[in-house]
Formats: sequence, C-alpha cells, structure tokens
Amino acid sequence: MSEKIGLIAGKGQFPRIFAQAAQAQGHQVVAVAHRGETDPALADLVDQIHWVYVGQLGKIIKIFKGAGVRQAVMAGGIDRVRLFKNFRPDLKTLNLIRRVGPGQDDRLLRAVAGELEQEGIIIVPSTLFLEELAVPAGVLSRRRPSSEELKDIDLGFKVAREIGRLDIGQCVVVRRQVVVALEAVEGTDETIRRGGRLAGAGCVVVKVSKPGQDLRFDVPAVGRETIMIMGEVQAKVLALEAGKTLIFDRPQMITLADRDGIAVWGV
Repeated sequence: MSEKIGLIAGKGQFPRIFAQAAQAQGHQVVAVAHRGETDPALADLVDQIHWVYVGQLGKIIKIFKGAGVRQAVMAGGIDRVRLFKNFRPDLKTLNLIRRVGPGQDDRLLRAVAGELEQEGIIIVPSTLFLEELAVPAGVLSRRRPSSEELKDIDLGFKVAREIGRLDIGQCVVVRRQVVVALEAVEGTDETIRRGGRLAGAGCVVVKVSKPGQDLRFDVPAVGRETIMIMGEVQAKVLALEAGKTLIFDRPQMITLADRDGIAVWGV
C-alpha cells in the first residue's frame, strides 16, 4: 500500500507540480486547498481534496489525522493582501497567533509546523521529489548578462538578501545601479511590473532565497509567467540564486527568454 502524503496547497502551479511528482513516486496525495487561492484543477491530480479558508489550522489537522497522513508539505504561497480581507482564523489559529504574534511569515509558518508536529504530522521540505527543479549555476539562456548588467545583479543580490533577512520579500528590480522596486506584500509579479513602469526597458530582476531559508516552506520559484511579465515591461535579465530557487516549465521558460532577448543567470 502506497504511503499517504499531505499537501497544504496555496496558489500557483507549485501544488500541481508537487502532486504529480508525488504520485509518480507512488504516493497517495491528500490535499488541503485554500478557497480563493488554490487552482481548482488540483482536484484532478490528487486522491483527496478538502477545501478550507486561510486560517483554519484546526480543520487542516482534523483532515490529515482522519486520512492517516503522517507527513505533509506546504506548496504554493498565500496572497498576503488577501489576509486582510479573507482571513478566517479558528480557535487553534487564534491561540497560535496570541502565542507567537502576527507578522513575519517564517515565524508563523514555523509555529504552524510545530502545531502539526505535535499532532503527529511532520512537515517535510516542499522540494521533496522536485530536486531537479533547482536553478543551476551559470547562464541558462542564449544571451549572457553584459558587464553593466552584472553590476546591477551584484547590487540586487545585496539588497534582496537584506529584505529577505527582514522577512519582507525576495525580489528586487535594479536599473543602472538604482534600486527601483522591492518586493513586499504584492509578490514578485507585481514587483516586476512596478519596476518596469518606473524605470522603463532594460531592468534587471533579482530573486533570492532568504538567509537561512527553511526549505519546508516559501521556497522562491519562477516560471514561464515570470518571463512573460518581464517581456511586458522589457526587462532584460533574470538573476536567480542557484540551488535555492526553483524553475517551473524550464524548457518553455527559456524558449520565451531567448525570444525576448532576456538573460537568465544562476548565481
């Protein structure tokens, strides 16, 4: 009998990719999906799916224990802006927030993982079964960054690591040694759009892992849509932290990057 693995699913394609990889390894996937966040198409890729609102930790525990789940992953983020509008904490979540305080993502997620582990459900890295998606070092596209763009990458990495250390965001947009956009609650896509609107064509986009990143959650990831948005604003470089960032749809992503003359660089 195959082992069951729980999937706490957020937005984007990460939950779908994880579910397919887990089933390919012979696992049964029991998914908890978040209303207004998770793609309904996930239902076709898992053995069970249960829908909850953001904040219903007690319900998640009940679902997993009822299904016999002993380990689980968190895949896909939650729109942090939605937390101001559609957050429905149950008693267990309220007690957790009262104990650890609101605010920083990592602190809250570690506390959530701790609550699950007390119930016998171990949170494992979201990269489980997906190690091949990690960004390699070096150039991935046809075009290499220019010497001026490499300087912008260096600046972008320094700034991105600092905002990551503060648990603010993981993406920075730079143009000619000027930081034009920092990621906050809006997420990477909107940060790129804002940076492009402010600085015009030729921006450098840098995305990194937080210092001391806990691979159980919030692993930075990019994909085809990232390049499409960069193309909209004529950004010209995507620099990623090698080994600590994931690429989804790599062949399609690189094809689009080459078409638009975008350099993709693993640092």
